[in-house]
Amino acid sequence: MPKRHWPLYLSLALFLRLLLMIGLAPSRSHGAPSQTLMDAPRQRTQSPIVTGTSVIGLKYKDGVMLAADTLASYGSLARYKSVERIRPVGESTLLGASGEYSDFQAIMEMLEDQTQEDRNMDDGFKRAPAEVHSYLRAVMYNRRNKMNPLWNYLLIAGVNPRTGGFFLGSVDHIGTAYEDDILATGFGAHLALPILRRRWRADMEEGEARALLEDCMRVLFYRDCRALNRIQIAKATREGVLVSDPYTIETSWSLAAFAQPKAGADTDGSW
Repeated sequence: MPKRHWPLYLSLALFLRLLLMIGLAPSRSHGAPSQTLMDAPRQRTQSPIVTGTSVIGLKYKDGVMLAADTLASYGSLARYKSVERIRPVGESTLLGASGEYSDFQAIMEMLEDQTQEDRNMDDGFKRAPAEVHSYLRAVMYNRRNKMNPLWNYLLIAGVNPRTGGFFLGSVDHIGTAYEDDILATGFGAHLALPILRRRWRADMEEGEARALLEDCMRVLFYRDCRALNRIQIAKATREGVLVSDPYTIETSWSLAAFAQPKAGADTDGSW
């Protein structure tokens, strides 16, 4: 073979190898094309990779409030520190998400399509937060039945545009859904809910509700290695929804238990 033809034959060999890798070349055993990547069913994340931790929600006198930090962890690495995990849905609903961030983005695409469809109809209809909650329950349960779940634990908060009633509900990755006055996802269900149960009141003012959520997020930053002290707080009232800009909450590591974490380990131990 002349040397001048070597680049051509090498290019053809690499091209055939590429076809074999993606399944477009004939199978050696049967002589028929194998399944291609384009023929395979579209799937989302099969296991969480880039994840967010707790979201906390509560009702107060004038509306509903959610809080979440802005960290998305790549495994155990605190990789993305400016991620927004609370988003508005339409004009009266908020959605907060723990778990896989790409799945949360897929859910937001579904909801944005529905919101745009409502606008296109131009009939004055506005989707209530309870309807968004019911829709997401069906979506999550359907994906779970297909063994391809969306790996999120969601909080849905808002105000019914027709009745003015406040709503706070949750949906997990297998479609379990319920409503309550105080809710938390992730580690917050273990560390923040006891604080909420002790201090929450139905007649709380907005400032009291914000302070309570900040205290819960501070405890989570101390105790949850996937949490961050940079947070966002969002509220839904009869005037509309508002998501705050990210801000940093004050923390203190001067407590004796932080300064001497092994104190008492030679006797009855410590946390």
